[in-house]
Amino acid sequence: MKHLSGILLLFVFTSADAALLSRAGGAAYYDTVLDLTWLADTNWAQTSSYDADGLMTWNQAQTWVSTLNTGAGHLGTTDWRLPTVTDSGTPGCNYAFEYTDCGYNVDTSTGEMASLFYDTLGNLAYLDGDGIGPQPGWGLTETGPFTNFQPYLYWSGTEYVTHTDFAWGFDFYNGNQFSGDKLDYYNAWAVRSGDIAAVPVPAAAWLFGSALMGLVSLRRVRSRVNPVV
Repeated sequence: MKHLSGILLLFVFTSADAALLSRAGGAAYYDTVLDLTWLADTNWAQTSSYDADGLMTWNQAQTWVSTLNTGAGHLGTTDWRLPTVTDSGTPGCNYAFEYTDCGYNVDTSTGEMASLFYDTLGNLAYLDGDGIGPQPGWGLTETGPFTNFQPYLYWSGTEYVTHTDFAWGFDFYNGNQFSGDKLDYYNAWAVRSGDIAAVPVPAAAWLFGSALMGLVSLRRVRSRVNPVV
């Protein structure tokens, strides 16, 4: 019964993050909403000892993510990149408190990190849609299945069209989508478009059933070897 309880709890946890499916043994997560795969470790540059703290300029971040695509590639794929931002409306930052490409409570179709922060994880910005804050429960309160989440600034891979010395980024501390000088030091998170190889659902179900049958068989064997007297 203890084994079954643990399995059920795991199912409930993954159901709470229904848009994120575990891949590569939990080393990555497939986002069914955006159709892309996120590395599970949000500060892999530091964890892998590529960089002392994971903070890099925009060009350094681009160089780092390119190293994941050398040889056979990280987790067997060679198309890792930084998340994107779509510049909508008038070129450049259309700053507002909601529903644009820049500022708080942005149109989440304009940014992959914004979509994850707001839609998938359900976090709230520091300011509400009227520019009033702090609103209750704001910030990176939900991190989902990801590890080493830094509640700070992350680079996107998208240059700022009206000023190419700048690039777009996202602030996981307060939910702000912004542009920053490429010489600033931010964190970087690798993603790739689409899904990476995963165990097919029927096979996964079969393995689950086989594991339960194995447990039952093991208990029967133990009962025969060590009969109750």
